[in-house]
Amino acid sequence: MSEAELIFTALAELSTRQIAETTAATGMAENQTAAKNGGTIAKRARLELESLTGRSVVTGENYLPPVPSKTNQIPDNE
Repeated sequence: MSEAELIFTALAELSTRQIAETTAATGMAENQTAAKNGGTIAKRARLELESLTGRSVVTGENYLPPVPSKTNQIPDNE
């Protein structure tokens, strides 16, 4: 991940946590709402930065290499 991706991920996580604490969220539904709101904050900030700089924050650096398929492997006991 690029530095910017890490920063916006941290912003989403921090925002989510603080919203959940402020609203005293308990249970899946309330925490899901807090997570959506926290993610929205980070998304708006990312889109604003991208519009001002003309560069994408998201890079291909955060993708893992493909995992080999197990269907093509021969079992050891045959």
